[in-house]
Amino acid sequence: MNILISNDDGIHARGIMELTRSLSQAANVYVCAPHVERSAAGHSITVRAGLEVNKVPYEYAKLAYEINGTPADCVKLGILLLKDKGIPVDMVFSGINHGGNMGTDTHYSGTVSAAIEGCICGIPSVAVSVNHHKPQYFETAGEIAIRALQKATGKLDAKTVLNINVPDIPKQHLKGIRITRLGPREYDGWFRKESVQGEERSVTQYWYSGKPVIYNDLPEDYDVIAVQDGYASITPLQFDFTNHQLIEEVKKWGIL
Repeated sequence: MNILISNDDGIHARGIMELTRSLSQAANVYVCAPHVERSAAGHSITVRAGLEVNKVPYEYAKLAYEINGTPADCVKLGILLLKDKGIPVDMVFSGINHGGNMGTDTHYSGTVSAAIEGCICGIPSVAVSVNHHKPQYFETAGEIAIRALQKATGKLDAKTVLNINVPDIPKQHLKGIRITRLGPREYDGWFRKESVQGEERSVTQYWYSGKPVIYNDLPEDYDVIAVQDGYASITPLQFDFTNHQLIEEVKKWGIL
């Protein structure tokens, strides 16, 4: 089996190195990732500049490329580069991300978008994240990634991403795994205001910031609640945003 791994923290981040090491125990692993951090890049792609590709040595990978593009660029181009070498990609993995990708944050996430790009290219995909921006414990996430590979192969369709989020705790403290749905993801204090003195005038800047809200009254099958409670969460995602239940109702509105 051939796996393409990407991320949004950059090719030199510890998380992608740990994921490469873990998955190399069960498959042929190929890496194609941004040359620098591209967190919160969402599903952006590069259309007004050329992409540069550099082959780099990478432990546990059969082949690795760093690209000056977005996570979605790396997956789309990585699949093509490997195809040109006669290497079909059977599954795409993205991560291990430094920070959770749950609830509404999945729409901003370059990690999740890299996995969704795999689906757009017709390949089943998995996103893996540890819920801390400076994570210490990657082992559990790596083990769950291998289990997802082994159990989902042949069952996960090419329109679905398994979005895995793991608390940043020692493996022995993990309470288990919950299959979840997307929940809310809110923050206390969206922006931090800061005055910066320039050469001629003072400039006010707003830095995206805030601490995640702790919830006390939401269903336990939300991804944010599972991780908050000490469980790993696995949420099946799809790129089809259509509200299918509303299609017939909208037809009645007379817009056409």
